Amino acid sequence: MHQLTVLYPEPVDRAAFEAHYRSVHLPLCAQLPGVQDISFAIGIAEPGAGPYFAVFHARFFDEAALGAALSSPEGKAVQADVANYATGGSTVLTYAVESLAAEK
Repeated sequence: MHQLTVLYPEPVDRAAFEAHYRSVHLPLCAQLPGVQDISFAIGIAEPGAGPYFAVFHARFFDEAALGAALSSPEGKAVQADVANYATGGSTVLTYAVESLAAEK
């Protein structure tokens, strides 16, 4: 598995970020070819209490699938949309994911 994580610092307007993110950006993300799972959290810290306001995760089968998704027309649309809501910018990380079975 390969994961894409996006960390979002505090935006200028939390409500505007969330409205655009939920109604426009996440539906674009759901169209990424090869995406296997998407998860996110908004409002993970109170204003001034932490470095990040929101986090996004998307999993792909492997690095090649992630690269293909990002270079696709859908991936380019996702990337172009970030400036429309992420007034605090964003940090993008991609990495291989390992799993560990939990003991029961």
